[in-house]
Amino acid sequence: MEDRKLAVELIREAVDAGARKVAAARVVGISMRTLQRWEAMRCQEDQRRGPIGAAGNALSEAERELILALATSPAFRDLSPAQIVPILADSGLYVGSESSFYRILRDAKLLAHRGNARPRTHNRPREYRAIGANQIWSWDITYLASPIRGKFYYLYLVVDVWSRKIVGWTIQDVESPDVAAALIQDAVEGEGADPSKLVLHSDNGGPMKGATLLATLERLGIQASFSRPHVSDDNPYSESLFRTLKGRPEYPQGPFQSLEDAGGWVKAFVAWYNESHHHSSIQFVTPAQRHSGLHVDILSSRKEVYKAAKEARPQRWSGQVRNWQPVYEVYLNRSSTSRRSTDREWSA
Repeated sequence: MEDRKLAVELIREAVDAGARKVAAARVVGISMRTLQRWEAMRCQEDQRRGPIGAAGNALSEAERELILALATSPAFRDLSPAQIVPILADSGLYVGSESSFYRILRDAKLLAHRGNARPRTHNRPREYRAIGANQIWSWDITYLASPIRGKFYYLYLVVDVWSRKIVGWTIQDVESPDVAAALIQDAVEGEGADPSKLVLHSDNGGPMKGATLLATLERLGIQASFSRPHVSDDNPYSESLFRTLKGRPEYPQGPFQSLEDAGGWVKAFVAWYNESHHHSSIQFVTPAQRHSGLHVDILSSRKEVYKAAKEARPQRWSGQVRNWQPVYEVYLNRSSTSRRSTDREWSA
C-alpha cells in the first residue's frame, strides 16, 4: 500500500509541475485505469478477493488418488510425468495433464529422482592458491589461421598463474597429447620447477586428457586440475592470455603463411609479453620481473617515489599514496569462502 501511495503522490507532483498525467503514469509504470482506481480508493487496502471456492474443473479426490497410484505403480515409478502422460495416451487413457501429475506428486512429496541413475552434476573444481612461481601452471591450445581454408596451426601455451610468465610454448600443425606431454616436461626442466609441488590446470579437451599426457603428469608427480565441462571461465588465465595475444596491434589480419612464419611471430610475442608487458593484475610489473622476484624491490621503489612526490607537493594529495603492495596470493578456482576471508583482511 505504501508503494501505491508513493506512486500516486509522485504523479500528483509531476502533474502540478506541468506534466501530463498519462505520461507521468507511464513513467511510474502503471496504466491510467490503474491510477484512476487507486485515486478512487484513496490508497486504501486492495479490495480485490481471490476465489472463494474450489474451481469447478478441479480434479476430484478419486482422480488424485488414481494419479498417485499410477505414478507409483511398478510400471511407472521409474518414469517422470513427462513420460507417463504420453504412455497413458498411447493406451487410450487420459487421467490428467503433465502439470497435474507434477503438482500432485509434489504435494505428496514424491517428486524426487527415483532409481539408481542420478542427474549429472558438475562440482566446482578444487581451489588452489599460489604464493610463488612454479606452483600453479595453466595451459591451453588456440588456433592460428593458415593459408589453407579449414586448416590451422595449433599454438600450445603454458603460463605461470602466479607470475603470468609464459613458461613454455610450441606451435604445431597437429593437436596432440604427445606434443603437450613433451612441452610440459621441457617447461619443468627449463624452469627447474619441483613437479611434486606443481598443479597443472587445463580445460577438458581431448589433448588435455590424452593418455600420454596424463601418464607424463603421473610420472613427474604433477597434480592435474581440470575445468568443468562446457564452463569456459574455469580456465581464465589461459583465455586471458590468448585474448592479449590476438588483440596485439601487430597480430596479422590474415592467415600466417607458414608454420615457420607463425612460430616467428609467437616467439616475438612471448619475448614482449614476458619481458616488456606491464601486467595490470600484478601491479604493472612484467611477468619476468615477478617470476624472478625483482618485483618486490621495483614496487618498493615506486612507493618511495610516490611518497617523495606527496611530501614535495602535499596540497595535491587528498589521501594516501597509491598502493604499490605486491600481490602475494593468486587463486585458481577461488571459492567464495576464501574471497570473503581476504575481503575481511583488507578491511581490517
